[in-house]
Amino acid sequence: MLDDADVGNRRMTIAGRVRPLDDLTLKLLLEWLEHRRKRWPDTAHLHLLINGKTAVGTGRVSNHWISGPMRGQEATLERLRVDRQLEGAMVQGPDPLPPC
Repeated sequence: MLDDADVGNRRMTIAGRVRPLDDLTLKLLLEWLEHRRKRWPDTAHLHLLINGKTAVGTGRVSNHWISGPMRGQEATLERLRVDRQLEGAMVQGPDPLPPC
């Protein structure tokens, strides 16, 4: 939802968990919000991700619409997730529980 994106504080709530936004994610989020505003200036839709079909209603975009462009790409969602975990381990060390 739009309210889950807190650009000013560089964070986003995903599945009930607040996550910090790195520079690249913040940049992409800002670009998407600008595109969304220009493409559908009159929409009152509260979902962050919308398309031509959903902009005039209240429903969310389909799973196929979200995952479709990733099919056949080397940068799959699973590979991106693993890469983020690896980066986190390199920054914090191999211990999954950070020191108190």
